[in-house]
Amino acid sequence: MNELEMNIPTYEDVLSAHERIQPHVHLTPVLTSSYFNQLSGAKLFFKCENLQKAGVFKARGASNAVFGLSNEQARKGVATHSSGNHGLCLSYAAGRRGIPATVVMPRTAPEAKKDAVRGYGAEVVECEPSTSSREAVFGEVVAKSGADFIHPYNDPRVIAGQGTCARELAAQVQGLDAVVAPIGGGGMISGTCLTLSTIAPDVKIYAAEPKNADDAYRSLKAGHIIADDAPDTIADGLKVPLKNLTWHFVSNFVTDILLCSEREIIDAMYLIWQRMKIVVEPSSATTLAILLKNRELFAGQRVGVILTGGNVDLKKLPWMQA
Repeated sequence: MNELEMNIPTYEDVLSAHERIQPHVHLTPVLTSSYFNQLSGAKLFFKCENLQKAGVFKARGASNAVFGLSNEQARKGVATHSSGNHGLCLSYAAGRRGIPATVVMPRTAPEAKKDAVRGYGAEVVECEPSTSSREAVFGEVVAKSGADFIHPYNDPRVIAGQGTCARELAAQVQGLDAVVAPIGGGGMISGTCLTLSTIAPDVKIYAAEPKNADDAYRSLKAGHIIADDAPDTIADGLKVPLKNLTWHFVSNFVTDILLCSEREIIDAMYLIWQRMKIVVEPSSATTLAILLKNRELFAGQRVGVILTGGNVDLKKLPWMQA
């Protein structure tokens, strides 16, 4: 068994994660919309992780990793690099456990996310807005502190935690034909694949990705990881590339990756705010964008739609800029 195979989480890890994180996360609701059903030609079930602790699904994976540490490991604290949401959730979980956290964030990350990370008591260290700069600065941080590195998505503890979302969705809505979730580094999609391939293997799994950050789409077509260093998209949570663990799940279990334009993301986000009266960020809106763009593909189906987060800078809403 090689190193990758040794690190691939199992469904047993998802079950353990669900039990471990229950005191620290919400069982998020599933909402429906007759308007969006009519518009898409499908029956849509929105799993609202935008209403999760810290405003995003990543509270699941971060809490599983933090509360899975031994007391000895936890003393040195935890650290990560993040465009915002994972750092926010790691800060939240570390604060709940009472241990230090450091988050390396791009200087271009939304100020609202930086402020929220600091608000949970974590230290923010800024880097340039590229994967290479992020990883270089992070290496310096860990070398100094000895903190436990909790990767935003390429970590079996994180993937198992994210898998609890699909487990809840499958229990809340029976008879799904497909599930749609955004894809950046692939943490949520990997957790979704891990869970559904075990408990509902007939459910198709589609990933939604911005055209401006389509490295996962190109990777799936090419059969190997293609990584862009600094893609430019309004969906700031989807700018990072796949890694070996998430590639395992994407390449083996994802039915297809569907693309949407920046305009389509903004329009879908606006519609969700307007019609459902809930706050979602651009990354979440990619799901509705690809559903409306590919009506014929989903027509007549029961589709789970994972709205991954709702952390936005209310002073810089995209339809105010466009």
